[in-house]
Amino acid sequence: MAVKKYKPVTPGMRDMTGHTFEEITKSTPERSLLVIKKRSGGRNAYGRVTVRHRGGGARRFIRVVDFKREKHGVPAKVAAIEYDPNRTARLALLYYVDGEKRYIVSPLDLKVGDTIMSGPNAEIRSGNSLPISNIPVGTMIHNIEMKPGKGGQLVRSAGGAAQLLAKEGDFAQIRMPSGEVRLIHQVCYATIGQVGNLDHSNVKLGKAGRKRHLGIRPTVRGTAMSPRDHPHGGGEGRQPVGLPGPKSPWGKPTLGKKTRLNKKTDQYIVRRRSKTNR
Repeated sequence: MAVKKYKPVTPGMRDMTGHTFEEITKSTPERSLLVIKKRSGGRNAYGRVTVRHRGGGARRFIRVVDFKREKHGVPAKVAAIEYDPNRTARLALLYYVDGEKRYIVSPLDLKVGDTIMSGPNAEIRSGNSLPISNIPVGTMIHNIEMKPGKGGQLVRSAGGAAQLLAKEGDFAQIRMPSGEVRLIHQVCYATIGQVGNLDHSNVKLGKAGRKRHLGIRPTVRGTAMSPRDHPHGGGEGRQPVGLPGPKSPWGKPTLGKKTRLNKKTDQYIVRRRSKTNR
C-alpha cells in the first residue's frame, strides 16, 4: 500500500497523510464475526480512572480474529482483505472448505483467491501456520505463540516480522522486531511471512482531532500543573524537574526507571533489545 497526501485546504491538513486502502477488497465486515465493543473510558468496575487519557472516539465493532489457527489440515481460500479499526494490520477473511469463516492477520503478500492451511504438514508459504519445529531456520514469521495452544501473542502489528535463528533441544531462538532474541518452545505455532500494511508508521495524523477519533484524550504536562496535582508542578515560571529525578503523578520514579518485575521469564531471553538490562 501507499501513503497519500491531502491538499492543504486547512492548517490541520497541511502535513496530514493517510492510507490509500488500495489493498482493501471488501468495505463491510463479516457480520457473523462481529462482537460489540464495550467502552470503559479507562475506568474500572468501581468507576475510577485506572488508565488515563482514554475516552470518546469513533464507534467500533470487534472483529473476532483467529490467532490459534487450530483447524489443522483444512484448506481455506482468501475471500477478502479487510480493514480493522482495532489494530494496525489488515485482516484476511478465510472461507474454509467445510463452510466456516474466520479472520486472520493478513500477511504482506497474501492475495484474494490464495489457498492457505495450518498444521504440521502445511507448505512453507506466506499465511500458512506451522509448529516452529517444522519451519526452516532463517524464515520470517509472525503471530508467534508463547505457550502451546494459547494462540499467537507476539509480532501481530503492521509490518512486524521475526526471524527464526536457530533450533537447539526443545527451544528455538527467535529474533523479535525489537532486536531481542528469545527462546520459544518448538511445539508452539507461528505463521509464515511478514505482517502487511508496511506504511502504517509513515502516516501522520496531522491534527488533534484524528487522535480523538482513536479514543485518545489530551495529555497535560506535569510542569504545567499545580503542586497538588503533580510533583513537577508549581513554582514561578518554568522550573526544571530537579532531584531526585522525574516522578509520576503519584510520586513514583519514571522516565527511565526499570520497571520489569517478571523474573520468571528471564531465562528465555537470550539477548535484550537494548544494551542496558531492564
